[in-house]
Amino acid sequence: MKENFVITIARQFGSLGRPIARTVSETLGIEYYDRDIVDMAANKINLPVSTVSHEEESAKSTFFNMSYPLGMGTTEIQDTIFAAQRRIITELVEKESCIIVGRCSDYILRDYKNVMNVFIYAPYGARLQNCVELLDMQPAEAKKMISEVDKAREAYHKHYCGYSMSDKDYKHVMLDSSLLGVDGTCEVLVEIIKKRFGI
Repeated sequence: MKENFVITIARQFGSLGRPIARTVSETLGIEYYDRDIVDMAANKINLPVSTVSHEEESAKSTFFNMSYPLGMGTTEIQDTIFAAQRRIITELVEKESCIIVGRCSDYILRDYKNVMNVFIYAPYGARLQNCVELLDMQPAEAKKMISEVDKAREAYHKHYCGYSMSDKDYKHVMLDSSLLGVDGTCEVLVEIIKKRFGI
């Protein structure tokens, strides 16, 4: 029986990293995990997700979760949840092959031998267009979200990992999603994954 493998996907906001991850998971027939890992972690330590931040519960923007990976709770709460999600991520990869989006999974699984770390990016113009056309955002809102989410994700990753989420020294594959779109990027990734893990 083949050993489990895991694909970690870090991405810029608006680069379509989430739909790419979902399409790759459907093509390979494996699960993918994203924000639900935070919810699982909160449940694991009996901490309501609403406690992580009252802001999250009352936020009108549906993109709040993207902007603040662990809400706006105290550092102590965030550290506690990060520790819990780290345990969940390691448990998931021991149980099954999967794709994990964000959550510092490249760092958490740095000693795991069957891992492939991917970074999805795109030029600013392409990301802005994706936000407006695919996420139904107004241009001004899209520009604000790209700036805020990129900064939040980068700060979060540097805080817990000590390096940038786009640092090529910690990635195996870096793809510009604007070159081939979701389906084309998925096809390329699936081919690389199959070769890497002998599927």
